Amino acid sequence: MGVAAAIPLSWHSSPTASRVATTGFPALEVATNTEYKSRSRVDIVVLRCGDGPVPITLLSHHATVVSAVPGAAEFEELFPTLDALKRPRLVVLGDDAALAASLTWLMRTERLSVEVAHVPVEASPAARIYKTGTGAEAANRALNGTATELPLIRDDRGNVLVGSAIITGPRGAALEGEAYVDDTRMFTGLVAALHIEPTVELPGLRSFVDTGKRFRRKRWVAGRAMQLGTRAAVISRDSVSETRTVKRSAFYRHHEPWLLVR
Repeated sequence: MGVAAAIPLSWHSSPTASRVATTGFPALEVATNTEYKSRSRVDIVVLRCGDGPVPITLLSHHATVVSAVPGAAEFEELFPTLDALKRPRLVVLGDDAALAASLTWLMRTERLSVEVAHVPVEASPAARIYKTGTGAEAANRALNGTATELPLIRDDRGNVLVGSAIITGPRGAALEGEAYVDDTRMFTGLVAALHIEPTVELPGLRSFVDTGKRFRRKRWVAGRAMQLGTRAAVISRDSVSETRTVKRSAFYRHHEPWLLVR
């Protein structure tokens, strides 16, 4: 079962014919790891997602309290505050799902120029990938760090991935189908699960197949895009599991980077 056409080509700009023919994705380039060293003052906006503890260093800053995984309505209330500031820095106090939701709505509303800092309460995949630290350490980085451009990984439904995604069959059963990362076939047939996570360097993501066999080393494959075609799959994204099954899924690098403060 081929999956090269999982993403409509109309979703991408300036396609390269040979690239699209094999992967369904044009070879878009994104400048990454560019540091923003402007000495102009940043305007801190703290978004407290849920009821987790607030590090002492953030107590002097007003915090907007939202849901553990904030939604569209909550961001609509926040955006006027961000838009009124010359150089806003959004400090997301919450887990990976909270950071992913924040970036999702910044991306969808074309506000990726906003600097974003993540203050996770405990260790998480995103904290590991981006080396933000946790708690007080992460809060100090959020206030005093420098914003750097990083690849932004999203799926074909417009949701950002910041930590990890795990794809299995329904109710945790084996995953049946075929998956590619760029030109590399990850598997055909039955596997236990497919894992995807962002990277701080280009091309932007990496993936490995869990075959279900013990003591087998992870074989990570890096690329710009992962595409899956399957009979039925369930996706867990940043520890949030979807309830519906899908027959196709794709994660790929957005054409714009995001600004991580660390």
